Amino acid sequence: MTLQQFLLILRARWFVALLTLLVTVLVTVGVSMVIPKQYTANAAMVLDVRSPDPVTGQMLPGMIAPGYMATQIDIITSDRVAQRVVKLLRMEESAVIRQQWQDETEGKGQLLLWLSALLQKNLEVKPSRESNVINISYTGPDPDFAAAVANAFAQSYLDVNLDLKLAPARQYASFFDEQSKAARERLDQALAALSSYQQANGLVSADERLDYETAKLNETSSQLTQIQAQTTDSQSKRQNAKADTVAEVMQSPLINGLKADIARLEAKLQEGNVILGKNHPQTLRTESELESLRSQLAAETRKITSSIDTTYQVSRQREEQLKKALATQKARVLELNKQRDELRVLRNDIDIAQRAFETISQRAAQTNIESQNSQTNIAVLNAAAAPIEPSRPRILLNVLVSIFLGTLLGVGLALMLELANRKVRSADDLSESLDLPVLGSIASAGRSLKRSGGNNKNPSSGPAALSGARA
Repeated sequence: MTLQQFLLILRARWFVALLTLLVTVLVTVGVSMVIPKQYTANAAMVLDVRSPDPVTGQMLPGMIAPGYMATQIDIITSDRVAQRVVKLLRMEESAVIRQQWQDETEGKGQLLLWLSALLQKNLEVKPSRESNVINISYTGPDPDFAAAVANAFAQSYLDVNLDLKLAPARQYASFFDEQSKAARERLDQALAALSSYQQANGLVSADERLDYETAKLNETSSQLTQIQAQTTDSQSKRQNAKADTVAEVMQSPLINGLKADIARLEAKLQEGNVILGKNHPQTLRTESELESLRSQLAAETRKITSSIDTTYQVSRQREEQLKKALATQKARVLELNKQRDELRVLRNDIDIAQRAFETISQRAAQTNIESQNSQTNIAVLNAAAAPIEPSRPRILLNVLVSIFLGTLLGVGLALMLELANRKVRSADDLSESLDLPVLGSIASAGRSLKRSGGNNKNPSSGPAALSGARA
């Protein structure tokens, strides 16, 4: 179909197309005037994704993720928020709403779910382009109710968002509280174990006692070394064959004096033997004195050698005592070392339990504060107000749309009628229908009469022209 054919069809059936357009526009206007008016209330929410967490001071990376705004929109349109709106507006308490639910569902299901589904149907949530603002729109027949529902969705979104934020913190707080109690019990057990061990072994300060016992061990070892040296010296003196060579004998003033007296008397005796003779009374008295001095020297020498033997025996006994004391002291020091190691282990257990308890307590305190935090990064930018003008129906828009649709419908109807009863409107139609070439065309008689009537005013020329056109 060519454009010329299309225009010829429209010219031939213009009345049908025009009538269709008028009917469409009139029906649209009538329906727009009859249907109830709908009012749309808008509330705006702003999301601060740049501010850090008020408790931890950390920037949450999830807030600046590409899907963060989409997630918030899904939260607003969720069943949980809608159910909270129903509870916030106390719609379940309305007898009219309950009767309407009974009539439509025959009491099946839950009223809360039915109301939340109804609210979600008229809810529209859109994010602003290139901003962190979310627009919440609700459409209803009552402007005040629409504004109340929009504000209720905004408030419910704030509450649910805060609940979603605090729910993990509350779980963590409960978990860390239990862990803190367990860590406290472990710390008390470690302290009790240390106290019981100290009481069982009579320990106050293991390090000081160990230092004292170690010093005592060193002193005993030093004494044993000295006694062993004395014993060795005494033994060597006892084994010496000549008592005169013993140092104690040689260094004794009494023995040295006796030896000097003996030497003097021996010289005097030799002189008396030469001068007075061996049987002279003075010589005999000198010999008697000399024997007495020698006996005294021998006695003193025996005393010294006897004292050396006594010293040796005493040294041996003292050495045995010191060896036993040293062994006992070593065992005590080893036992103290063992006790100190055990105390160190117990103290390490206490330190570990203390650090664990402090770490868990700190985390528990932080999570407890987080679970009680009522701060959120969402705020109401614009609260919804009752709209003055209805949002639907839009009569002007509907009329414009009806004109467009009516025009399309009228043209389509005209084409359908033409196709149902096809007529020859032009030479092209005749050529297409007969499949024969067009040799020429003759204008219509009406058009020829109009042309002849306009050029020739003689009435007699009319039949001649008409006959010529037919010929």
